[in-house]
Amino acid sequence: MAELSFTRSVLRLIPPPARLARPLRMLPQSLLQLGAETLITRVLAGPLEAGALDELAGRRLGIEVADLELRWVVEIGYRRITVLAPDADAESTVRGTATDLLLLASRLEDADTLFFQRRLQLTGDTDLGLNVRNLLDQLPWETMPLGLRIALNRGARVASAARAAHREAAVDPTVP
Repeated sequence: MAELSFTRSVLRLIPPPARLARPLRMLPQSLLQLGAETLITRVLAGPLEAGALDELAGRRLGIEVADLELRWVVEIGYRRITVLAPDADAESTVRGTATDLLLLASRLEDADTLFFQRRLQLTGDTDLGLNVRNLLDQLPWETMPLGLRIALNRGARVASAARAAHREAAVDPTVP
């Protein structure tokens, strides 16, 4: 029991993502775009090389991280991904919290669960959003670099546990 209390106390030291929104806004937009493009390209390297996303070439998908106040528009090209400015038009947009999007990316939660629980929202061209989701669901997890899979998995677990610890403290502040 003491170990559980200690773990909860440590997890509550991790700031909620919303507290990181202001410092992230201070970073140059070009740096945020480059970081997002690099990460997405690395995650999708295998499928991009295989042409798995070529049928979606020219389409634009928005990704909004609500609690971090971040938005990217991802343009799918032939065997490449380009991240555009946040004010670019997107045909479809998926929106959620940093934790929920991380849980989705790590495959610790499936998209249907997150959508039905209204933790993720899809707006605009829902057919495009569903096609992208279905394509990503079909991609072999093993095609993603091992280090990235481990980082996503551990990051999602910590973020989810920290969110639970913060919620528990908000409900009952006497819980250690």
